[in-house]
Amino acid sequence: MQLVSMMRSQHRVLLGTQLKFLNKINVSQTLHFSALSPHFLQSHGPYILPILEQRKIGRELANLVQLPCPNIPIPYYYKKIHAHIVVLGFHQHDIFLMNTLLHKYSKLNLINDAQKLFDTMPHRNLVTWSSMVSMYTQHGYSVEALVLFCLFRRTCSEIPNEYILASVITACTRLGSLSQALQVHGLVVKGGFVQDVYVGTSLIDFYAKHGCIDEARLLFDGLEVKTTVTWTTMIAGYSKEGRSEASLELFNQMREGDVCPDRYVISSVLSACSMLEFLEGGKQIHGYVLRRGIDMDVSLVNGIIDFYLKCHKMKTGRKLFDRLVDKNVVSWTTMIAGCMQNSFHWDAMDLFIEMARMSWKPDAFGCTSILNSCGSLQTLEKGRQVHAYTIKANIDNDDFVKNGLIDMYAKCDSLTDARKVFDLMAAINAVSYNAMIEGYSRQDKLYEALDLFREMRLSLLPPNLLTFISLLGLSASLFHLELSNQIHGLIIKYGVSLDNFAGSALIDVYSKCSCVGDARLVFEEIYDKDIVVWNAMFSGYTQKLENEESLKLYKDLQMSRLKPNEFTFAAVITAASNTVSLRLGQQFHNQVKKMGLDDDPFVTNALVDMYAKCGSIDEANKAFSSANRRDIACWNSMISTYAQHGEAAKALEVFENVIMEGVKPNDVTFVGVLSACSHAGLLDLGFHHFESMSRFGIEPGMEHYACMVSLLGRAGRIYEAKEFIDKMPIKPAAVVWRSLLSACRLSGHVELGVYAAEMAISCDPTDSGSYILLSNIFASKGMWENVKKVREKMDMSGVVKEPGCSWIEVNNEVHRFIARDTAHRDSTLISLVLDNLILQIKGFGYAANSVAFLLLD
Repeated sequence: MQLVSMMRSQHRVLLGTQLKFLNKINVSQTLHFSALSPHFLQSHGPYILPILEQRKIGRELANLVQLPCPNIPIPYYYKKIHAHIVVLGFHQHDIFLMNTLLHKYSKLNLINDAQKLFDTMPHRNLVTWSSMVSMYTQHGYSVEALVLFCLFRRTCSEIPNEYILASVITACTRLGSLSQALQVHGLVVKGGFVQDVYVGTSLIDFYAKHGCIDEARLLFDGLEVKTTVTWTTMIAGYSKEGRSEASLELFNQMREGDVCPDRYVISSVLSACSMLEFLEGGKQIHGYVLRRGIDMDVSLVNGIIDFYLKCHKMKTGRKLFDRLVDKNVVSWTTMIAGCMQNSFHWDAMDLFIEMARMSWKPDAFGCTSILNSCGSLQTLEKGRQVHAYTIKANIDNDDFVKNGLIDMYAKCDSLTDARKVFDLMAAINAVSYNAMIEGYSRQDKLYEALDLFREMRLSLLPPNLLTFISLLGLSASLFHLELSNQIHGLIIKYGVSLDNFAGSALIDVYSKCSCVGDARLVFEEIYDKDIVVWNAMFSGYTQKLENEESLKLYKDLQMSRLKPNEFTFAAVITAASNTVSLRLGQQFHNQVKKMGLDDDPFVTNALVDMYAKCGSIDEANKAFSSANRRDIACWNSMISTYAQHGEAAKALEVFENVIMEGVKPNDVTFVGVLSACSHAGLLDLGFHHFESMSRFGIEPGMEHYACMVSLLGRAGRIYEAKEFIDKMPIKPAAVVWRSLLSACRLSGHVELGVYAAEMAISCDPTDSGSYILLSNIFASKGMWENVKKVREKMDMSGVVKEPGCSWIEVNNEVHRFIARDTAHRDSTLISLVLDNLILQIKGFGYAANSVAFLLLD
């Protein structure tokens, strides 16, 4: 502190001395040497003293310009010096002094004064032009810099130096002038400045920012001397282009050299780690920063917080945020956006409220992030409050904010408000159309979405990837094959047919429209498949019970470079459960444990279901009990498992645990509970749970009513079941009547069974199950004529019974058999063996049950 005070004191003394010297100059008595002719000088001899006096005054004026100004208005101070320079005539011949003043005007952002000075200078050298071009570039006047450079080339014979060239290249970078930058590059080569570090760094920056990253790398490798800025430019260029691996490789090379990375390099490398979600690399960089004591300003800390949030390390990011003393708007916005991206939407809401309470003003980016959280949580009122704030803060016209508002209102099922925001937009872009189309698609509003899509195309806005994905999601939810084909055609027309996102959406829609073959063709067309594409194909096969194809596809996945994730295993474990292959299911379970995915709720649910279908109830219970995270779907799987296997008491015990854990049951939960009561004949308890559904905000659906009818039927109260159906508040579907029909078959009530069958057939004429149940009732009573009539009616109505199917796994190969099918390669040999077995059975006196064979037919 004492040293600083001494330096300031010396500066004040020196400045005071020079000002006194300036004031002593008698302007009227000073000889203006610029007006003297050579003839005058020759006739009067050398005027040594006046020349020395002139040089002394020039040096003092230059010192005054270069020293910081005293406690007076800055423009006034330097303009006063400028006035003395003009009065004394130094502006006519002292180029050094004028260049010094020009540089000072540039540093003070006095652009107009610098321009006037430049225009009045009778003599200019290379430094003069360089100062002006640099000034324009530094202050963002890129066009003026290029115009002045062109004037320099026309009027000045001197070769441009490295400073002019570096400034002009920077101006070209900002303007995106590729042709002009290439011409300047030619001048660089011609003038021999290729190895100049400043010019080279400017060229690298230009090429990197305009997508020519390989050309930038050639220039970078050619530079013998590289500064920290050079390394930063190249590393940031790789990060921007998404080539994060190359960015990290360069950073390692930089550390091995003599150049010390600064905070700008660190920020670029952290961005690369964020894009790759390279947690370990980012941690090492964080440790490097702490060890080397690099200046941890707020921007660098914001970058580290952003890295941890993008790597899904919310706790670490939040700790850094809470410890940050000098937070700025970017700090708050980064934290809010991180919470939103990691689905911590309530935390994002709390941070936003705290930010406003501490008088920080959220910007457009922060508002867009919180609007996304409001939409995800479907908190319409909170979203309206944010909307009100954007109007008050005058950022409601920002395109990102408006698109965020459309998305929020659409997700909150307030399409009227979303459309109002959309219609009020002055310049509607593709993102706005996509948000609105997505809103209509989410509510299955086909015609509104297609009208908007047509309007988008008429307005000459080309649809992009997200547009097609939204429309494909709509056609998938509506099972609209024709629309899907048309969208597929447009995707090919616009050249995005091989994109992973579009490919996944196409595979999904074709699978849901029962065109798994077409889905596989799309799958094969995609060149560089990611795991999402594979999972879409697995899901398609599983949905359509193409289990063998799903398992074959998994073998192909193992041969690729990709690793399966939790969604992959959920699909293939489901395929294993559908084929009742315990061995395959156990193999998948082992792989899941090895990869650390056994804690995922989707995988847990699939494992519980697989073990249940394979009859391994104990293993299902182990998988359920070992799960650290259980969602309601996981609890439902266990309840259904016990219910299907007749373990009603255990199913109800699990349900009680659901209530004790504070987990809210859903409609599927009560289907399992009511099924358990039905199988155990717990009539009173079944009605108790049925009536308790309203306490959890659940309206009974058709499956619940079918369970209650089955419960009454199993208890032998057939007519009460019929009365229950008559009193239903909604029209009973075929599944309800089939429950009554099944109860009639068990109890032998032919007349009521016929009535139930007629009602079920009237609800669903194409379902063969009702015909078969009625036929079995007649067969059990020996009413074969009636059986014949039922079969004839089925034939007349074109109803075909779904053929029975069985399979067996031998030597890692699944063999599938369908009733009356001879497609298997060994069907003749198998039939001979079966005939031989039947003959042996008959030899033991076995008589076939005709009703049993009828049921098997």
